[in-house]
Amino acid sequence: MTKSQEMATAKTVKDVNPHEFVKAYAAHLKRSGKVELPDYTDLVKTAKFKELAPYDPDWYFVRAASVARKVYLRGGLGVGAFRRIYGGSKRNGSRPPHFCRSSGAILRHILQQLESMNIVDIDTKGGRKITSNGRRDLDQVAGRIVSP
Repeated sequence: MTKSQEMATAKTVKDVNPHEFVKAYAAHLKRSGKVELPDYTDLVKTAKFKELAPYDPDWYFVRAASVARKVYLRGGLGVGAFRRIYGGSKRNGSRPPHFCRSSGAILRHILQQLESMNIVDIDTKGGRKITSNGRRDLDQVAGRIVSP
């Protein structure tokens, strides 16, 4: 196989199913052991509009993988943008529902963890951007995903 054929078959994050990629990258982050979980991960809700904490014990790794994917696809996102992205509808009983933002502390901690792993970096124009090491790391995980 020539170099050009190999490059044509190489997969990036954009080429694979988002759900499959996030699951695979979350498993990769968990295996690496570089992500330091905060003490409150088993107690905290992910947003004020949620009624319960996540059922999945690995929810933190899944959220970190999702954040890394979003920074890869669209750089310049900060904590405020991620609070809007992961926000949702608060059910107010008999009153109409209302949009609420997600927790900023969790997202800030995830971004700081990804920075310490050299996957994302602070952008000069604001927000975060993917580093070359981060792009290579995410593309390697995307390349391991088998498409049907």
